[in-house]
Amino acid sequence: MRLVTEMDDIESDDVLAKRASTGDSQAFRILLTRHYDRVYRVSLGILRNTADAEDVTQEVWTAMPSKLKTWRGEAKFTTWLHTAALNASRDALRRAATRSRTASGYAELSGLSRAEAADTDARLYWLRVSLDSLSVELRETASLVLGDDLTHADAAAVLGIAEGTVSWRMAEIRKRLKTIAEQTQEAAQ
Repeated sequence: MRLVTEMDDIESDDVLAKRASTGDSQAFRILLTRHYDRVYRVSLGILRNTADAEDVTQEVWTAMPSKLKTWRGEAKFTTWLHTAALNASRDALRRAATRSRTASGYAELSGLSRAEAADTDARLYWLRVSLDSLSVELRETASLVLGDDLTHADAAAVLGIAEGTVSWRMAEIRKRLKTIAEQTQEAAQ
C-alpha cells in the first residue's frame, strides 16, 4: 500500500498542516512522509551524530500532533518545521552539554572522594596498627570511648573500673599515639 497518492502530492504542506492540526491522521501521515528526512538532515547537521539526530527526529515527530495545534500559518509550514527541528536539536545539544558538565563534576567529586577515602583509609590503618601496639586495657578503653562514643562514666561502668581510670587511660592513649605519630613522621623524612 502506498502512503502517498498522486492526489496527496497536490495538496500543499500548509493545507495538510491545517488538516493535521484538527486530528486528520492521513494529512499527518503525508506530512511525515514528505518531511521526515528533512527534519533528520537539520538535526544531523547540528548534532553531527546519527543516533542523536535520529532521536531528535523521533522527538520532533512524536510531539508534532500537539505542536501543530499552535501553528498559526503565519509562516510556511516548512519554515516552521525547520525552526522546530532546529530548536529541538539545540535543546539536545544543551542537554548533552549539561550531562557532560554534570558527569565531569561527578568525576571530579569522585576523584576527590577517592582521594579523601584513600587518605581516610590510610589514617584508619595507621590508627588500627598504632592501637594494636597498646595494651589490651588501653585498646578496650579506646574502643568504648572513641569507637562506641561512650562517656568516661559509661565506659567505666562497662569496664568495671573508676571513671578516673578511664580518663587516665585516655590521656595515656593520646600520649602514646602522639609519640607513635612523631616517630612515623621522623621515619618518613
